[in-house]
Amino acid sequence: MPAPDPKISDARRAIRQLDEAAINRIAAGEVVERPASAVKELVENALDAGARRIDVAHAGGGKTLIRVVDDGHGIAVEDLPLALSRHATSKIDGSDLLDIHTFGFRGEALPSLGAVGRLTITSRGAGGDAAEISVSGGRQSGPRPAALNGGTVVELRDLFFATPARLKFLRSDRAEAQAIGDVVKRLAMAEPFTGFTLRDVTGGGEGRLSFRADPESGDLFDALHGRLTRVLGAEFTANALPIDTAREGLHLTGYAALPTYSRGSGVAQYLYVNGRPVRDKMLYGALRAAYMDFLSRDRHPAAVLFIDCDPHLVDVNVHPAKAEVRFREPGLARGLIVTGLRHALAEAGHRASTTVAGAALGAMRPEPGGQARVYQMDRPSPGALRAASEAMAPQPGAPGLAERQAGWDAAPGGSPAQAPWSGRVEASGAPVRQDQPLGAARAQLHENYIVSQTPDGIIIVDQHAAHERLVYETLKAQMAENGVAAQALLIPEIVEMSDGDAARLLEIGPDLARIGLVIEPFGGGAVAVRETPAILGVVDACAMLRDILDELAEAGASQTVQARIEAVLARVACHGSVRSGRRMGAEEMNALLRQMEATPHSGQCNHGRPTYVELKLADIERLFGRA
Repeated sequence: MPAPDPKISDARRAIRQLDEAAINRIAAGEVVERPASAVKELVENALDAGARRIDVAHAGGGKTLIRVVDDGHGIAVEDLPLALSRHATSKIDGSDLLDIHTFGFRGEALPSLGAVGRLTITSRGAGGDAAEISVSGGRQSGPRPAALNGGTVVELRDLFFATPARLKFLRSDRAEAQAIGDVVKRLAMAEPFTGFTLRDVTGGGEGRLSFRADPESGDLFDALHGRLTRVLGAEFTANALPIDTAREGLHLTGYAALPTYSRGSGVAQYLYVNGRPVRDKMLYGALRAAYMDFLSRDRHPAAVLFIDCDPHLVDVNVHPAKAEVRFREPGLARGLIVTGLRHALAEAGHRASTTVAGAALGAMRPEPGGQARVYQMDRPSPGALRAASEAMAPQPGAPGLAERQAGWDAAPGGSPAQAPWSGRVEASGAPVRQDQPLGAARAQLHENYIVSQTPDGIIIVDQHAAHERLVYETLKAQMAENGVAAQALLIPEIVEMSDGDAARLLEIGPDLARIGLVIEPFGGGAVAVRETPAILGVVDACAMLRDILDELAEAGASQTVQARIEAVLARVACHGSVRSGRRMGAEEMNALLRQMEATPHSGQCNHGRPTYVELKLADIERLFGRA
C-alpha cells in the first residue's frame, strides 16, 4: 500500500504571513549558496562603490570569517540601517529595470547575509563620520560611532549559523577557499584598474597571501593583458590573440588562445557581459562553435571575452545570483563571437603556441644524473652562420639536395614513389632564404618530418599533418565559393516529433537549407526532409534532426550538419594529403613550408594537434650544457 502524500491533508490549512526573519532566510538561500557567493556579493558592492583597492580575507574556507575592505565612497551614517533592509539600494530607482550599469541592483545581499550569519559593517562616507552597524541572525543593533579613515569594512562571521542545515551541504574548507579564489580572480579580470588581495587568515594574524593583483595602467587592452598575465599566467597571454570587433550595437573584446593552446576541460573560459561574469550556455556554445573546426571533441578552448552593449539589449534580471543573462537578439551575440574569433584565428596564419616547443624540450630533457658539464665554447659568429647556410643551400649549376635525392624518391622496396603533391613550387635551383617564417628546408627524417633552419633555431614539420590542413582549407574554400550541393530524396523522409520540436526546426529551416538540408512542415508535428547534403551520402535524417534538436536545446544553435560536412572534408583531406613515408625533394619541402606560411590555421592539423615545433637555438644549446 503506497504511503500517503504528505502534501495532501484533509484539514484545511490557514494562509499566514511569514515573519521578516523567515523571509530573509528563505531569500538568503537563493542569493548566498556558499561562502564564495557571499564574497562575490560583497566584492561587487565594493566595485559599485568605486573602490580602487579591495582586500579580501577569509578563515575556515569562509565559514568562520569573511572580511572585505575597500576604499570606495562609503555609506553615510543615516543610510546604514536602510542598507540592511530588503530591496533597499542606491543603484537603481526602480523606474527602468533594464537600465542597469552596476553589478548589484536588487538590494538583497546585505539583508540576506545578516539573516544567516553575524554581519558587521563599518563605513565612512566622504565628509562624514565613521559608524558601525551589526546584525546577527536577522536581529539588528546600532549604528554606533567607529574609527575608520574611509571606505567600508564588512565582516561576516559564522556563516549559516542561523540555518545549520545549510552547513551540512558545504564542502571542505579547502574546496570552499578555492571557490572564493575563483570568484575573486574572475572579478579581478573584469576590473584591471582595481587592485585585489586575497588572504587566508585561518589561525589568526596576517595569514597567508594567496592572490595579489596590483592596479594596471595604460589603455584597456594593455591593462587587461597585464591583469590576465597575473591571473592566468604569462603562458596564456603569450599564446592568446587580441579580439576587438563590433556588430549592431554589440562590442566584443578580450583574448582568445590559439587552438594548440587548448585545455582538457572548460576551466579556462571566462565570459563577461557589460563587465559582469556570466555562465551562459548560449555564449559557451558560441565559443565552442568558433573552435569547432580546430579542436577535437575532448579539447576545450581558452578565452577571456567581454561583450559590451546598451543595457536595454540584455536582461540581467533573470536569476538572483545574476549569473545568467538574456539577449534581446541572442543570434546576434552568438554570431559576433563565432565570426570574431574565427577572423582572429585566420589572421594568426600558421602560428602555433609556444607550449608546443616547451613540451618538446621537456620530452628531450636528459635523465637527472648530477650536474651537467659546461663547455666553454663560443657561439659561431653571424658570418660563420651565413657561410654555413650558403654552403648548404642549393646553388645554380651545382648538384644540390634535390639532385642528390634523385634516387631517393622511390618508395621503400624499390616501388615507385607517389606523384609529387600539387603545391606552389619555387624556381628550380634558386637558393632558399632561411629568414622566412618557417625557414629553409634542410632535411627529411623518417620520411615524415621536415627539418628547416631559421636564423635563430630549427623547425620540425609533420609533413602529413601540415599538408592535411592545407588540403582541408582548400576544400573548405571551394565549398564556400560553390555552395553545398544537395541531393533530392526520391521519397521524402517523414519524421514525427512534437509540435514544439517541429516549430524549432522550421524556425532555422533557411539556415539548414544553405548547407544542403531542406525541410518543410508536413502537418501536425511531422517534418518532411526533402533534400540532404550530397557529400554525406546516405543519411539517417531522423537521427540527424534529433541531434540538431538536442544541440538547439543545449546551446541555442546547431552546428550538427555543418560539423558532419566538415568531418567528411577532413577525411577527404586526410586521404588526399602527403602520406607518412613519402620521400620529398628539397623543392617540394620548401614549397610546403611556403604554402603553410600563406594558409590560415596551418599551425594545427584538423584535429587540433600542432603541425610543427619550433626550437630556439638557445634552448637547444641548453640541452647540451652550452648555456
